[in-house]
Amino acid sequence: MTISVTNLLDSDVSCSTCQASCCRLEVMIITDTGVPAEHISVDQWGAETMLRLDDGWCSAIDRDTFMCSIYENRPLICREFEMGSYECRQERVA
Repeated sequence: MTISVTNLLDSDVSCSTCQASCCRLEVMIITDTGVPAEHISVDQWGAETMLRLDDGWCSAIDRDTFMCSIYENRPLICREFEMGSYECRQERVA
C-alpha cells in the first residue's frame, strides 16, 4: 500500500497510529536531557548520538509498542520533532 503526502495531509496524524518512522533517524544529542548512557553512541570525535541497533532503530524504542522507553529523558531533537509537522509527515511516507 502506498501512502502519498497528500493523503497524510488530509488524515489525522497521531503517534499512536505511527510505526515510529522518526525513530530510525540519526539523532544528535546536543543538550543534556538525561539520556541514559546505554542509549548513547559516541563517535571518534566525541559527538554523541542516540544509539541505533543493528536493525536501524533507536535503542530506546520499545519494539512492541513503538513508544519511547526514555520519553521523559529524550533528546532535544526528539522533543522538537512535532507530531504532524512537515518532517513528521515526510518520514511517515518514506
